[in-house]
Amino acid sequence: MSLDPFYLIVDSADWIDRLVPVGVRLVQLRIKERSQVELRDEIRRAKAVCARYRCQLIVNDHWRLAIEEGCDFVHLGQEDLVDADLAAIRSAGLKLGLSTHDEAELETALDAKPDYVALGPIYPTILKKMKWQPQGLPRLASWRERVAPLPLVAIGGLNVERIDGVFEHGADSAAVVTDITLNADPEGRTREWIEKTARWR
Repeated sequence: MSLDPFYLIVDSADWIDRLVPVGVRLVQLRIKERSQVELRDEIRRAKAVCARYRCQLIVNDHWRLAIEEGCDFVHLGQEDLVDADLAAIRSAGLKLGLSTHDEAELETALDAKPDYVALGPIYPTILKKMKWQPQGLPRLASWRERVAPLPLVAIGGLNVERIDGVFEHGADSAAVVTDITLNADPEGRTREWIEKTARWR
């Protein structure tokens, strides 16, 4: 399996409706603290937009809703992995991405036989409070050897200026949140990411 090198992560279907038409091919819908009704509506809206523009949608955390709504890809953090029914996820035909932050989590992730592994934070991040120090590029290169042949996603503190570094150290895909969503021109920044990652596609 291969992933597009530009991996956008957003927290609403509104963002997907706004940015996917720019040319995004891979997006994760990562929503916290919403009701099941609201989550279902967000997933349906996101799925419809992604289908229209031939963009791969990955649903974060909410694997039951992803199955019920006919999605084909979920991403789980380590906490969510504990309670997830991997057999049900696989039986429904969903691909699976998993987050890792240290050696123990990598072992846990590989035991679950995911379709890709994410490592982070590579750099300091403002997205959420982390108990882990930034992993850095050398750790990324080490993870590349450990997870092969699975795709490796780099996440955390990435911006346009840091893209080449993560790919040169073994990442297959670079995940981004705030560098785009907090930018004064999210559409323009998205185009920059698409252009910058094109050489790695």
